[in-house]
Amino acid sequence: MKAMLLKKTAPIDEKPLALEDLPIPQPGPGQILVRISACGICHTELDEIEGRLEAKLPIIPGHEVVGRVESLGSGAAKFKSGDRVGIAWINSSCGKCSFCQEGNENLCPEFRGTGCHADGGYAEYTVVSEDFAYPIPDRFSDSAAAPLLCAGAIGYRALRLTNLRDGQILGLFGFGASAHIVIQIVKRKYSNSKVFVFTRPRQQDHQNLAGKLGADWVGATGETPPAKINCAIDFTPAWSPIVEALRVLEKGGRLVINAIRKEGKDKDSVLRLDYPTHLWLEKEIKSVANITKRDAEEFLPLAAEIPIIPEVQEFKLEEANEALILLKQGKIQGAGVLRIRE
Repeated sequence: MKAMLLKKTAPIDEKPLALEDLPIPQPGPGQILVRISACGICHTELDEIEGRLEAKLPIIPGHEVVGRVESLGSGAAKFKSGDRVGIAWINSSCGKCSFCQEGNENLCPEFRGTGCHADGGYAEYTVVSEDFAYPIPDRFSDSAAAPLLCAGAIGYRALRLTNLRDGQILGLFGFGASAHIVIQIVKRKYSNSKVFVFTRPRQQDHQNLAGKLGADWVGATGETPPAKINCAIDFTPAWSPIVEALRVLEKGGRLVINAIRKEGKDKDSVLRLDYPTHLWLEKEIKSVANITKRDAEEFLPLAAEIPIIPEVQEFKLEEANEALILLKQGKIQGAGVLRIRE
């Protein structure tokens, strides 16, 4: 099979992913072999490739995987050959610890990420435990379904963690793949709430998309919105949006940081945290760690019901490096997807 393989970490500008011919993996007990048709690209891949998040090398990245079941390992019975399934960031967990028993597999000490600790979707085939594969609603094409498996599911989790109540104001910092899905959830489930969107300065395409999807105010990070926000989600790889979100957060509000890693060592931004301005009056900061099975199982049917309509920009498998460079530059509108097969 063809696959884009990461052998060593390097800046994405050096195009470290290499197109390789590799053996098709074989499913083990309880696993399924998936013939991949599409795989979304995510900022987490940049973190792995550039070394901010330690991956098992060599590794095939990719954790927004859509394909069809090709074959079953011994004991696998949840799917049949030909079923369309999705694979998300959570590839496996121990199933035995207190976190797993409580449905918090994302906190399991043996958590393994797809495309990080186990080979992922930048390839023609992959294997996964049947317990961590999900049926894809018929409403979505393969390419449209791919970003739902991370950008959508993790955005759904982050939104739940904000404790947003209908009628409150939600701030979204960064408006890429995840945020452009979250705003569609909010507009359907919290019809009396307003959404304020903050982007990089002069990021006009992203601001236009936010307006198209119903944002009530759009500006650049650092600008002051027309009202305080009750809660916020930071989707960015930068430090400064944390400071700015806290500055415009209402008393008792919560900021949820939807990022596995932050880029660089911008200590000045952190040192500018002023307790009375940014944290006093019971403001909260909460991080998001991966997703659980529950997130994917709840979100996919909800996405079909709303329906969520992802904005997708397609690339060929061998264009993965170039697609990730565009992602880092903030030049992908909506979500980028590698189209593996028609």
